[in-house]
Amino acid sequence: MKIPEIKSQAPARICLFGDHQDYLNLPVISCAINKYIKIKGVENNSMNLIFRMKDLKKKDVIPINKIFESVKNEEYIKLTLKVLRKYGCVPNKGFNISISGDIPIKEGLSSSSAMVISLIKFFIAAFGINIKVTPKTIARLAYEIEVIEQNSSGGKMDQYSISIGNTIFFDTLSEKIEIINNKINTMVVGVSGEKKDTLNMLSYCKKNQIESIKEVKKKYSEFDIRKMNFNNLDLYLSCVANNLKPFFIAATKNYKITMDAFSELNKKNIEMRKLGNLMNEHHFLLKNNLKITTKKIDKMIESTHSSGAYGSKIIGSGGGGCIVTLCEKKNVFDIIENLKLSGAKDAFEVRVC
Repeated sequence: MKIPEIKSQAPARICLFGDHQDYLNLPVISCAINKYIKIKGVENNSMNLIFRMKDLKKKDVIPINKIFESVKNEEYIKLTLKVLRKYGCVPNKGFNISISGDIPIKEGLSSSSAMVISLIKFFIAAFGINIKVTPKTIARLAYEIEVIEQNSSGGKMDQYSISIGNTIFFDTLSEKIEIINNKINTMVVGVSGEKKDTLNMLSYCKKNQIESIKEVKKKYSEFDIRKMNFNNLDLYLSCVANNLKPFFIAATKNYKITMDAFSELNKKNIEMRKLGNLMNEHHFLLKNNLKITTKKIDKMIESTHSSGAYGSKIIGSGGGGCIVTLCEKKNVFDIIENLKLSGAKDAFEVRVC
């Protein structure tokens, strides 16, 4: 009798609007795309979980009774096993497990969250769990694994976007999610191939944005970005140290851009040119205020504008990684070709899934 195979998968995600906002408990607009981390496994009649990571050409053997007291950051298999054990998901038999995918690794498309969510779904299918399982449950477990367990500066966007799927407006404070039915039809992703330091980049931007907001609250204790009157921006900036002013501007203006984009996406007929302009404004702040781009990323962005793009921006924490471009179908080929000529490691069309 053939031993049944357990399979799971999780998609990549793109942040369309709201980069470096989720850890401020502000809303984001993101979507899951048709690039995946896939896991499959079969029982092996041993007391070990034997992992083969095809893309990384790595192998790991973990005894099923292994208790993890402490785990290094980014050891996602061990972190996942450690956290799930608290909820009654405990390995009781061995598996041969293969992990593969077509998500560019450490390029801003959240391959790590996709891997964690795929692992969560696999382990729950294999060993069960003592809590009700919903997409939000899986997202919360992934957030605990990636952020709380690692004491990271990340927010909740990646985990919820990947677990829920589609295009979503996600209020990270209330965890209210609204699925946006007006999907953006044509997007191109450009991969820089530059190595990025996600955790330190997130920590740097988070620290400075939060500090800038604290300085305003020292004088205006009721200040709330969500209720801010932008006519008072200069008044608030007068409370902020010069080195923190760019971070305050980014925190506040990026919130407004996200809300304007949400309003546009809820229209019966989206004005793609307007949406693209909002994306360009968002990127301007990420580049010039948070300073998370690189020379290669800047060159890639410029190449998309000369190829007929509506708008383009860097994705994720920054310091390298990917960009996303909104465009018409007729411009996809030119955008991909020019991205590669500008130095991109790869470029491809993606769709919401």
